[in-house]
Amino acid sequence: MSKYFGTDGFRGEANVDLMVEHAFKIGRFLGWYYGQEHKCRIVIGKDTRRSSYMYEAALSAGITASGADAYLLHVTTTPSVSYVVQSDDFDCGIMISASHNPFYDNGIKLLNSNGEKMEDAVIEQIEDYLDGKIGEIPYAHRENIGCTVDHSAGRNRYIGYLISLATHSYKHIKVGLDASNGSTWMIAKNVFDALGAETYVINNRPDGLNINKDCGSTHIEALQKYVIENKLDVGFAFDGDADRCLAVAENGKVVDGDLILYIVAAYYKEKGTLGDSKVVTTIMSNIGLYKALDQLGIGYEKTDVGDKYVYENMSKNGHLIGGEQSGHIIFGKYATTGDGMLTAIKIMQVMLDKKMSLGKLIEPVKIYPQHLKNVRVSDKETALNNPAVKEAVAKIDAELEGDGRVLLRKSGTEPVLRIMVEASTDEICDEKIEDIIKVMKSENLIVEVK
Repeated sequence: MSKYFGTDGFRGEANVDLMVEHAFKIGRFLGWYYGQEHKCRIVIGKDTRRSSYMYEAALSAGITASGADAYLLHVTTTPSVSYVVQSDDFDCGIMISASHNPFYDNGIKLLNSNGEKMEDAVIEQIEDYLDGKIGEIPYAHRENIGCTVDHSAGRNRYIGYLISLATHSYKHIKVGLDASNGSTWMIAKNVFDALGAETYVINNRPDGLNINKDCGSTHIEALQKYVIENKLDVGFAFDGDADRCLAVAENGKVVDGDLILYIVAAYYKEKGTLGDSKVVTTIMSNIGLYKALDQLGIGYEKTDVGDKYVYENMSKNGHLIGGEQSGHIIFGKYATTGDGMLTAIKIMQVMLDKKMSLGKLIEPVKIYPQHLKNVRVSDKETALNNPAVKEAVAKIDAELEGDGRVLLRKSGTEPVLRIMVEASTDEICDEKIEDIIKVMKSENLIVEVK
């Protein structure tokens, strides 16, 4: 496991875990690494949190000190950086964001020249440089020092690209948008206004401290209330950097990533464009999604948790759509990363093409209750492989007989096991989780039940 970079970049509390010096050195390394044989060009985007400006300056300083040029998109979305890296032939891209985390956290996400998450081999070298395992990188001098360039035009081209993907006018459609006081605070309204929607926007006044605060895809209840009170046709909620999107139907029902995957896959199947492609999910997707896909004869794959793994599977096997419950939805034909704005546009396409409300489109899917409890243990591997625990999990799986399931997995960062049970009722979920916890306690495996 990487020391600094996880599956979604180098993330932590600003100036506590992620220091401004880290940003400078990352910029230094990238400017040097990609600039050894030509003049390197790196594009940078950021979200609205206060510390993003600090990291943007530090990264730019490091990049230019190594002789490369830093192109600034300013406040923009993660998927827009991915798009611009490819369309404008940059050597790599950087997004400064901690996604759905609170304002005091931040992160540095790195993208390769294809707009995909940076290769592990490069990440490992960056970490070695941060730890002083690589000798000092030479500074550029005189005319070889890099420059910083305003590149807001790239962000505008991305907006134009989104608009070009819409297949219908949104005239007379009342759309609610929750910008999460983040990256979409201007972009979302501009796109939906351009497509003719009657646009209603909330949480679009970022002040550097309110990103994701009681709003956006992680606090969807704000948009639910707004949709119902204003009698809107549909609502879309984004997270801080807009690589996620959750929707709200006209009746206030939340449409999560699993339901979005179903809607789009069913539409592709009906249109004859799905072919042999499967839907790529993570192991956390709801059993209700799988049952609904089975009914339509649509195949699916399961990956580890993380949109990185979803994309890797899609790329390797040529699948068209994949994603997570959280709203990371990847459309393989159009993007290399989750894109909340693109997801909203694709949902609108299905609604308008089929002339059906979002609430109607999700009716065939019965989402099962899914309960999760975290248990702190002294040793993850020992607890996970304990014979009595494994026997208890197998016994519960057999009792549920395909009408539910148990998933026991370890946290990637803490001495914690996550116990997830799906079943037909909330009561059964809670009962089965407690059964597993009792066994773990009897085996003296538990330090704390969270």
